[in-house]
Amino acid sequence: MAELPDFLKETHDERDPSPWLALYLDDSVLMAEPSKRAWLEDLSSRNRQFVLPLARPFARFFIVVFQLFKIIAPHLQSSTLLHRLLEWNMKTFMSYNANLLILRHFHLGSEILRFIADNTAHVDVKTTPLKPHSLDEIRNHLFLQHDLNLFNFVIEINRQLRAQGREMEPRATLDFSAISSEPPSFERIPRRFLNFVDLETAIELYTPLYQLFLTDNDFWRAANSLQLDETIALYIARLLGDSSHLALVNNKHPLVPESTLRAGNRLVLHGLSTELLHALLVRKKRAAESNLAAAQ
Repeated sequence: MAELPDFLKETHDERDPSPWLALYLDDSVLMAEPSKRAWLEDLSSRNRQFVLPLARPFARFFIVVFQLFKIIAPHLQSSTLLHRLLEWNMKTFMSYNANLLILRHFHLGSEILRFIADNTAHVDVKTTPLKPHSLDEIRNHLFLQHDLNLFNFVIEINRQLRAQGREMEPRATLDFSAISSEPPSFERIPRRFLNFVDLETAIELYTPLYQLFLTDNDFWRAANSLQLDETIALYIARLLGDSSHLALVNNKHPLVPESTLRAGNRLVLHGLSTELLHALLVRKKRAAESNLAAAQ
């Protein structure tokens, strides 16, 4: 069993309450228990407290430098080298919780897209699920493929709807088979002495690396994919007939792309949005199963 984070082991002091305990106990934000605990433990780490404020301006400086470099070498790229470096860094330096959340993200994102495809009437959209069970699988161009999957999905589902002159609408009965109620399992994730870098700091530092080893077009597409959080949330709202979750999905307006300087922070928001949408679908699935059992 995983060790409890410090904010759950400490005695509550009314004169010095823990903000992490407050966020953990608050249930206004729907999130799966394992990911919420991992998320808050990572956020409350001393590495994030002291290293992130230094890492962020450093990383953003290099985003500007590499953007200028890409003016003269826009097609320079090595996705293979990029993903090998990311795999090594994740195994060597990233915290257990950060790696757990990243691996979860691929699973949850794949399930959300499959749910939309399964439940949109009058379309037949194939998806390419990414469901890694170990950090070794990062080398299979997972981060780049994740972005490609998202754009290809949005293009294909709307191409089919436009060809029929239809708007997105749900099927008569929602199919939740794509949504896993239980958390995915992974092979052993490193938890050594050097595995201390939190998720947000790692993302800030890896973003300029991502920019350097991808073409300028690939990097801008990856950054613009973060604008689609609201788009995917709106699809879910149309299918469920419930838009209450939209208040917590915020990566800015899809039609107004943000500067790449804030790509790291927006990528963290993207991960959180995915967790919230998936948790909502798990709740809806369990409610549907309960209603079906009661009817029988």
